[in-house]
Amino acid sequence: MELERQILHNSREVGRAFSQVTLDDDYNLPDFKPDLTKVIKERGKIHLDEIHVNNGHVWFKGVLEFDILYRTDLDGKKINSLNGEITFQESLSIDGIEELDPVKVEGKIEDISVSVINSRKLSIRSLAEFTAVAKKPEETAVLTGIPDKTGCEIETEQMEILELMTDKKDTLRIRKEISLSSNKPNMDEILWSSVELRGVNSRLKNGEIEVAGEALIYVLYSGAEEEERLQWFETTVPIQGSVECNTCEESLVCRIEAALAQVNMEALPDEDGEERNILLEMVVNLSICLWKEEQLEIISDIYALDRQVNPGFQTACFEKLLVKNEAKCRMADKIEMDSEQEDILQICVNEEKLAIEQTAITDEGVLAEGTLTVEVLYMTPDDAMPIGSTRAYIPFSQVIEMPKAQNPVKIHLDGGIEQVTTVLADSRTIDVKAVISLNLLAFEQQERMAITDIEETELDLAALQQSPGIVGYIAREGDRLFGIAKENHTTMENLMETNHLTGTVVKPGEKLLIIKTVG
Repeated sequence: MELERQILHNSREVGRAFSQVTLDDDYNLPDFKPDLTKVIKERGKIHLDEIHVNNGHVWFKGVLEFDILYRTDLDGKKINSLNGEITFQESLSIDGIEELDPVKVEGKIEDISVSVINSRKLSIRSLAEFTAVAKKPEETAVLTGIPDKTGCEIETEQMEILELMTDKKDTLRIRKEISLSSNKPNMDEILWSSVELRGVNSRLKNGEIEVAGEALIYVLYSGAEEEERLQWFETTVPIQGSVECNTCEESLVCRIEAALAQVNMEALPDEDGEERNILLEMVVNLSICLWKEEQLEIISDIYALDRQVNPGFQTACFEKLLVKNEAKCRMADKIEMDSEQEDILQICVNEEKLAIEQTAITDEGVLAEGTLTVEVLYMTPDDAMPIGSTRAYIPFSQVIEMPKAQNPVKIHLDGGIEQVTTVLADSRTIDVKAVISLNLLAFEQQERMAITDIEETELDLAALQQSPGIVGYIAREGDRLFGIAKENHTTMENLMETNHLTGTVVKPGEKLLIIKTVG
């Protein structure tokens, strides 16, 4: 029998693994760096260089990159900075994965601490979290039609489904030149810098994806003249660019995540030869998933009156878009200085990090809980220690509305920082206000028995003749008119005509007269 099929593409998670690893090592200051007396601020980031899959294991290599702002007793320059890295190699176990299976590995710093061993040596210790997710591309063939000449009775079902069109990674490279404002002195050295993405959104076009947003830039530097000492400034840089995507259409459902992969800042001379410009180079990693919404009419069952038609079934799972929703969460808190910390003269630089730690589906929607980490670099009134740092962890809890579903739901939840403001209340207190966005994409999982093949054999006439030609039937819960007709060797049209039915729905307890039909 000639069949008409449609192939649907998706990806199926075959396994995941999670591990917490302590990365630690001693680090010697380079010869050109002055002695260290106290660590003011530290941060770290994981970069993965190699990923290999073999016999149920994921092996990966990378580096922990760290930046440190510290105090030195060098005359005329009390603050300095350095950066370095610690190499590592780790593995995670995922049962059943093979060498060519695509595996996504992510690493992030949960905590990092730096302690002073002596003026030339540090101990770097970090708690890193690694997650590996293995997915396999999957194809599902659904039966959508058969030639009219086959003389079969068919039952069809209308389905709303999502088909995966694209699952890939790409990069956006940004290169900008920033100039100091006229009231700022020339630069001697960039001591600390911070770049954070804000309001990044994507627009789908035919054949490409446009990305727009801005980068929030903070820079702490030493002035070129001795009396200028420490200086800082902040600015925003627009982000705009596009990446090619052959399958992209405006009507597709998308999930596009943007994350900073690389940042480099370099002081440059202006037209007068003075160090007043900064060359900013950024690499933004894009994780792109695109789905197409389709209305499909599939054949869910089939039989014939003149021969035996036996469909083969297998369980298939289809995804349907349940909701795409966004919620704003506003929060406010205070940062109180510890007794050993210096007083605050003026706030210089803010750095923020958002972590969604837990999600749960409730009657009202999706409950998201997490933490916003706010780190503040500030000036002090103490010339011996002109820079101080403090940190606060602000918890949040927000419900994103989602309609109820009859089937299991798979959710994707991404968060972004919209705005953070820090205001000095007094020399020991900072008021913090923040707005974060939570973007929800929810898919309902529809499990169906899909026809995979059809086997045809000759009709068993002896068995057919032994069955009664006319029967009375009382409908039960869950009965379908098509199923009743199939079991009793007749058609739905005959059942409707014999029983004067106006529709194909039968109610429990309804009485039917069934007359067997011989094809």
